[in-house]
Amino acid sequence: MQASTAARLLSLNRQFYQTFGQAFAETRWRIQPGVRRVLDIIPASGRWLDLGCGPGALAVEWARQKRQGEYLGVDFSAQLLQEARQAVRGMAVPGLQIHFLPADLSIPGWEKAAPGQPFDGVLAFAVLHHLPGAGLRRQVLGQVHELLKPGGWFIHSEWQFQHSARLMARRLPWNSIGLQNEDLEEGDTLLDWRRALPGQVEQAGLRYVHLFSWPELAGLAAQSGFAVEQEFESDGEGARLGLYQVWRAVL
Repeated sequence: MQASTAARLLSLNRQFYQTFGQAFAETRWRIQPGVRRVLDIIPASGRWLDLGCGPGALAVEWARQKRQGEYLGVDFSAQLLQEARQAVRGMAVPGLQIHFLPADLSIPGWEKAAPGQPFDGVLAFAVLHHLPGAGLRRQVLGQVHELLKPGGWFIHSEWQFQHSARLMARRLPWNSIGLQNEDLEEGDTLLDWRRALPGQVEQAGLRYVHLFSWPELAGLAAQSGFAVEQEFESDGEGARLGLYQVWRAVL
C-alpha cells in the first residue's frame, strides 16, 4: 500500500473517533462475550497493556474483578481517554494500579508511552483491523513483541463482519472517498457507521476496516515471533462477529 493511501485511511479513522468519540463510547460499555472468555484464560495478576482501550470498559471490569498488578490502557483519542479516566474514578483496588496514556500505533515510537519492565501480556481488541497496510501491521506487531516478556501473551480480536448481512450492507465503494480498488489491499473495506439517539438527528461516519483471513493472521504471527496458541469465534450475530486469537512470544 502506498504511504499516501495509508495516511488517508488513518486520517479517516482519526476523524471518525474525534467526531463521534462520545457517541461511539456509548455503544461500547458492554464487555463482549469473547473478552470475558479471555479474562477467564489469562492470569489475574501481572503487568498488562491494553491497546486501543477506548472509553475504559475493560479497565472497569479489571477493577471489578480485583485483579492485581498493573493495567495500562492506551488510545489515540483524547476524548475516549477522558471517558476512561472518569469511568474508573473512585474504583481503587489494593494491589492494582490503573493508568491511561495517549499513544497512536501508526506513529513510530508509540511503544515509548509504555515505560518500565516488560509486560506479561498485551491486549488489542478490535484494533489491528484499523491499521492500513501489511507493512504497518507487521511493524506494530514487532513493537508489541519487544514490549513482552519471553513467553508473554498477545491476545487480540478482529471483526469478522462477513458473517453479518447488516454490516455487509454498510460497505461503500472506495471511489466515494476518492480512492480506487487498486489502491487497497485484499480485505480492505470502507464501512458506514450510523447512530440515532432518541430525539436527535442520526449521526453518520466512515471507517476503514481490514477483514483478516485466518491464514493471513497465522503468517503475521510467524513473521513477528509469535506462536498461535488458541483461537475462537465469539460475539454478535451467531457468536461469529469476532475472531479471537491467543499468541505467545516465542522468539
